[in-house]
Amino acid sequence: MRLRGVGRRYGLAGPWVLRGVDLGLSARALVRIEGANGTGKSTLLRLLAGIDAPTEGRISGGGPRTAYVPERFPAALPFTAAGYLVHLGRVHGLRTAEAAGRAEAWLTRFGAAGHARTPMAELSKGTAQKVAVAQALLAGPELLVLDEAWTGLDTAARDELDRAVAERVAAGGTVVFVDHDPRRLAGAADHAYRVEGRGLVAAPLAPAGARTGPRVRIEVAGPPGTPLPDGLPGDPGQAAGEGGALRLTVAAVHSDALLSALLTARPPWHIRRLTPLPEDAGTPRPPVRAPATSTAPDEAP
Repeated sequence: MRLRGVGRRYGLAGPWVLRGVDLGLSARALVRIEGANGTGKSTLLRLLAGIDAPTEGRISGGGPRTAYVPERFPAALPFTAAGYLVHLGRVHGLRTAEAAGRAEAWLTRFGAAGHARTPMAELSKGTAQKVAVAQALLAGPELLVLDEAWTGLDTAARDELDRAVAERVAAGGTVVFVDHDPRRLAGAADHAYRVEGRGLVAAPLAPAGARTGPRVRIEVAGPPGTPLPDGLPGDPGQAAGEGGALRLTVAAVHSDALLSALLTARPPWHIRRLTPLPEDAGTPRPPVRAPATSTAPDEAP
């Protein structure tokens, strides 16, 4: 997808929110959008998601299959949580049974399976946000747009969303996100941009080899003479280990996707050891685990 000279204004003749924005999005990329409150970050994300149309300029790129999560999800809908997800799955072309299976799996991952039959209007804000995130991930979007999607989630669900983002990118998707926490997905973003002066400018990323955020070292061994698979998630650093093993170092958010890629390679790689590495002061470390379905408990209503 590419934005060329895109602008958006309030009303037909109101002030400009964004103007002259040029942005290209490639596959298999994680893109962070930054900026002060009121600068137009949400407007940009709504344009990317196709919810709003530009006042000027054009958006091209064939219309990737897109999903969007707003900061404030309209939960007062005439469905149960599971019913809403199945309905959205059917809209995306899934069969009812497949949609129901995916709905159950995502609610379980985000710790909301106990609310599957709860009417949407009766859900707490945090649980409603879990449903909002689940609906966006349900059909494996090519472009995932997250506008403060972590807001209202408990710690376990925030970590699970981090992992789901890494999985989408590893699967070849593009994820564009805004979050008020500068540590969110630290060290994992491929590109960062800042909205300022109604335009968009490149923002700095941590230099290679000095990225911030929690990291994981994974010691692996493969059949003799077998090279590592190409395109591993997180672009892990490599070093020689003991006994012919390799030591891969990757941002923690990519660790699950990397493990999955190694275990499903042909021939598969053997995982010897996972070691969380020292992190920057004040940066929380999400749990490191082998790929599995999360059953984290839900928040209190």
